[in-house]
Amino acid sequence: MGEKKTNALSKSMKLIYVYAMATGAIFTFMCYWDGIFMSYTGPGTFLAFALMTLAVLPTAFVYAEFSTMLPSTGSCLVFNTVGINKHAGFWSAWLIMCAWIAVPAAGVLGIIEWLNHQFGLGLTGGKAVIVGSLVLCFWCVLSLYKNVVAGKVQSFMLMAGIAGILICSLLFLFSGHWSIANFADFFTSSNEKQWGGNFATGIAWVVGCSFMITPYFGFETVPAMVEEGDFPIKNQKKAILGSVITCGAIYTIFYFCLAGAMPWAELTNGGDCHPFITFEALQYCFGDKIAWFVLIMGIVGVVFPIGTSVLGFWYSGVRMIYAMGRQNFLPKQFSYTNKYNQPTLPNILILVVSIGFIAMQSITAFFDLMAFACALCYVITSISSLVLLKKHPEWERPYKCATGLKIASLIIMAIIAFFCTIGIGKATWLGFAGYMGVGLILWLYMILIKWKHEKVWMKTPDGDKEY
Repeated sequence: MGEKKTNALSKSMKLIYVYAMATGAIFTFMCYWDGIFMSYTGPGTFLAFALMTLAVLPTAFVYAEFSTMLPSTGSCLVFNTVGINKHAGFWSAWLIMCAWIAVPAAGVLGIIEWLNHQFGLGLTGGKAVIVGSLVLCFWCVLSLYKNVVAGKVQSFMLMAGIAGILICSLLFLFSGHWSIANFADFFTSSNEKQWGGNFATGIAWVVGCSFMITPYFGFETVPAMVEEGDFPIKNQKKAILGSVITCGAIYTIFYFCLAGAMPWAELTNGGDCHPFITFEALQYCFGDKIAWFVLIMGIVGVVFPIGTSVLGFWYSGVRMIYAMGRQNFLPKQFSYTNKYNQPTLPNILILVVSIGFIAMQSITAFFDLMAFACALCYVITSISSLVLLKKHPEWERPYKCATGLKIASLIIMAIIAFFCTIGIGKATWLGFAGYMGVGLILWLYMILIKWKHEKVWMKTPDGDKEY
């Protein structure tokens, strides 16, 4: 029932590297999705990020408790199988994988668009697929190599990205163009046209704010790498909570400075969600003389954040598939590792799926899909934390999350999921239905065939147990 020793992960990740992986995953496509952020929540985008930081923290506390109580690769797969049952474990894992697997393709799309925007390369159609595939292969090779190397690369890109974003924020603030007057129509949103009546602006802004959960999912990379850390298990909470707070602070500062640099309608072209508005604001404030810094910001504000985000989620997705193979949610071949103790088939699977996803060109569809899937997964995990508290109050919890925070996490994530459903378009729903349909086929196969002969198992404080 237990795992094969030859397929164990390498226990070599320092706390700083795990923190960098999680923070890098949350440190989202800063200067690429900037147009979506500002279009959805207007000049009040910085407030949306501040509120979302507070909204996500209760769920981060829940994960901090789970990851120290059940220190096993698989995060929500493990938490919800032990807390509720294997079906809750499977579907929560499938939901979060919907977001994780979408990130590499969305990231490649961002890099290609930046290359076209900055250098006029005209990478479209087949050319875009070829270049994108090469970039994805690089991430795959890096993920298959020693995890310490990936941690060092992640740390460098993260620190460079944060430094560039903060310098850019100061430039906006002291440009001479920054004005409080640019915060007029504070709660405007590109979603307003979908609503009628007196509450149009309020509903549209809340819907947009709910979608802001997309940049925050990523702290799950910490429990995803729990078996690879070489530090005391109780320190996991530092990486989880630290990643959320670090990124929340940076988002709030940056979008406060950006919103004040230009009138919202000019900055976003009336809220059309087009990317790279940061670069347009720099040129508006400083003219052509800032072209050199725009190029640098393209690297540290687009390429590096995308690189850190993709690598973090690639690692998480690989380890989720690895755990599903090891614990009998997928064929055991998915748990086999290479000479560097990195899962082989999961890396190849994510590479293939990501290349296929490049054909999905609507970035807002990616964005909205990730938000809804994450919020729904967090709802299930919050319920599981409450159920497990009742079932096993005696289990040791190196980090204890207050019951009130667990209830708050459940309520907040349910509200976010609800407002996401209001804002999601038809194309996104069709994509989500197709993805869930594949999961349904796999789930039925497990129920009708595989689970009849082999049970799933999990490590618990009471030892390995079958479910």
